[in-house]
Amino acid sequence: MARYIGPKTKIARRFGDSIYGADKVLEKRNTPPGQHGQNRKRKKQSEYGIQLQEKQKAKYTYGILEKQFRNIFEKASSRKGITGENLLMLIESRLDNTIFRLGMAPTRAAARQLVSHRHITVNGKMVNIPSYLLVPGDVVAAREKSKNLEVISDSLASNKKSFSWLEWNGEKVEGKFLNYPTREEIPENIKENLIVELYSK
Repeated sequence: MARYIGPKTKIARRFGDSIYGADKVLEKRNTPPGQHGQNRKRKKQSEYGIQLQEKQKAKYTYGILEKQFRNIFEKASSRKGITGENLLMLIESRLDNTIFRLGMAPTRAAARQLVSHRHITVNGKMVNIPSYLLVPGDVVAAREKSKNLEVISDSLASNKKSFSWLEWNGEKVEGKFLNYPTREEIPENIKENLIVELYSK
C-alpha cells in the first residue's frame, strides 16, 4: 500500500470509524462510500477479511506502509509480553506519531513532513526519519530555526490533549518520551489481537 493521500472521509466511512479525528460528514453519512453504499448488502465477511480490515485500519490510522508495519510486528513479537500490545506500543513510539501526540503538528501526515524537512531534533541531533523509534528518556524538539514555524505554533495553540507517557515543555518547545504507553492509555480504536491472528497464519 502506497501512502494514502486521497479523501480521508472516504477511508473513515470504509471502516465506519473516525480514524482521522472528528468528521462531520462521517457523522451524517455513516454508510460505506460509493454510489450504492447505503443500499449495499454486504456479504458476511470471512475471518480473514475481518483480520485484514483491522490491519488496514491500523495502517491508515498511523500512516504506515506494509513493509514498515511488518517490521514493527516482528520487533513486537520478539519482545516479552503480549504481542498485540507491544505492536501498538512500538507504533506509538515512532517519531512522527510522538510529534503528533505532543501537539506540534495537527496530523500525523504533517508530523511526517516536519521530520522529513529537517525541523525536528532528538536529543539535540537532527533526525529526518519519521519511522525513528524513540526510547524512554528521548527528548524531541523543534530546531532553533523552526520553533516559530506557523504550522507548529498554530498546532500548539489549538492542542488541548496531553498524554501520560509524554512530558511537554512549552518554553523550550520540546517534549520528553517518558515511557512506553500501556494499552489502556492508547486511545485508538484498534483490535490488535486480530492483527496478531492475521500474521500468525
